[in-house]
Amino acid sequence: MKNSRHSAPEVNAGSMADIAFLLLIFFLVVTTISADEGITRKLPEACPPVTDCNIPINERNILRIAINSEDELFVENDVISIKDLKAIAKAFLDNNGDKSCTFCNGTKDVTSSDNPSKAIISLSNDAQTSYEMYIAVQDILTQAYYELRETYAKNKFGKHANELNESDLKEVKKAYPFILSEAEAK
Repeated sequence: MKNSRHSAPEVNAGSMADIAFLLLIFFLVVTTISADEGITRKLPEACPPVTDCNIPINERNILRIAINSEDELFVENDVISIKDLKAIAKAFLDNNGDKSCTFCNGTKDVTSSDNPSKAIISLSNDAQTSYEMYIAVQDILTQAYYELRETYAKNKFGKHANELNESDLKEVKKAYPFILSEAEAK
């Protein structure tokens, strides 16, 4: 009579480590790691204590852009197409108080800022605005600034903006400072 206390037959686990290693390698190879990208912005300095930082701003120096919950784009309460935004922004920033709009392509005459260094673009969006629309507007506004800076660099220094030395690049950025105000939606 055989003893019933014999254990069950053992499973050979010698190759389990090999299988686990191969699965690990497989998942490392086929898995994609998303590279999150963000919006590069420099936040303004904090207002020093006991200082009044509420500087009055001339209303003509503010270009109000709004995106509603249906992703409609408004500039100064007029609905516009996103393809017209860059021209309107460049016209507002660049014509030094001239009422005529050279970049607008017949879309709308913009009452322009006094000077590019005083021009402020105020962007507000609804809580239901799509992320894609928000990023598209941010990209177009950034392109407008970079194109104006590129033109200034070519006219002033005869070089592309990415070929300038640090002091010349600071001058270009001072001529066209990137002033974008993220306003709360009304």
